[in-house]
Amino acid sequence: MDEYRRANLANWNERVAGHTATDGYESYRRLVEVPGHLTDTVVFDAERIGDVRGQSLLHSQCHIGTDTMSWANLGAKVTGLDFSPQAIAAARELATRMGVEATFVETDVFDAPNEIPGTFDLVYTSVGAICWMDDISRWAQVMAGFVRPGGRFYIRDSHPVAMALDDQRSDDALVLRYRYFATGEPQSFDEAESYLGSATLANTRIYDWPHSLGSVVTALIKAGLVIDRLDEHQHLDWQLLGSMERDGERYVLPPTQRDVAPLQFSIHAHKPQETD
Repeated sequence: MDEYRRANLANWNERVAGHTATDGYESYRRLVEVPGHLTDTVVFDAERIGDVRGQSLLHSQCHIGTDTMSWANLGAKVTGLDFSPQAIAAARELATRMGVEATFVETDVFDAPNEIPGTFDLVYTSVGAICWMDDISRWAQVMAGFVRPGGRFYIRDSHPVAMALDDQRSDDALVLRYRYFATGEPQSFDEAESYLGSATLANTRIYDWPHSLGSVVTALIKAGLVIDRLDEHQHLDWQLLGSMERDGERYVLPPTQRDVAPLQFSIHAHKPQETD
């Protein structure tokens, strides 16, 4: 494991305590307390993915398993993977407390083909995932390799345009600050707190990699998937900019800016059936 992944792993391991605390992910508690509960993330994605009852589903970078277990509540046979042992332990505890069968595997994405056998009806990646991948082509190969012939792949993530915006400004101007295109080199940040929960982090340094929308689409195509649909969305699941407004469980730009910049994207793809 290189220095970048070691730093990111230490940071994500520390986040788990805050994310499972009372001021962390509300869904971590509600999934136990409310039978059939679904995270807002899965509610949004399930409307687009459709019925998953009886289907095998692999959730890449599943973190503490709240979205994974929501898919289980919708009838999928779920497997989650994440590189954080603390996150995987929390996910397994969640499944046990819910009394719902699920498999969680501690593995780096790039090592996952050696740790998880077989293929799946649906491979799913949710918000905040691909920025941690230094090689988008290799990521796409791993994702596509887990999709069975005739199976589907779905991702919804932060739009690279949104991630290039200057989030440190005190005014409401939309100004590009960070890279849109990949150079192979990471961007580094120091954050004393996670995006959720009040726990203070000792391992504050993180590294991420920007990926243009074109590079993500092209990587999936080259990996053997057929793109069925690409959507760009006008909301985020968290408040990136001070000017963003709450819209239910999501955040949107002010009305005068809402049509200026995309904030998320989603891709539906499938792997063609094998032919003789």
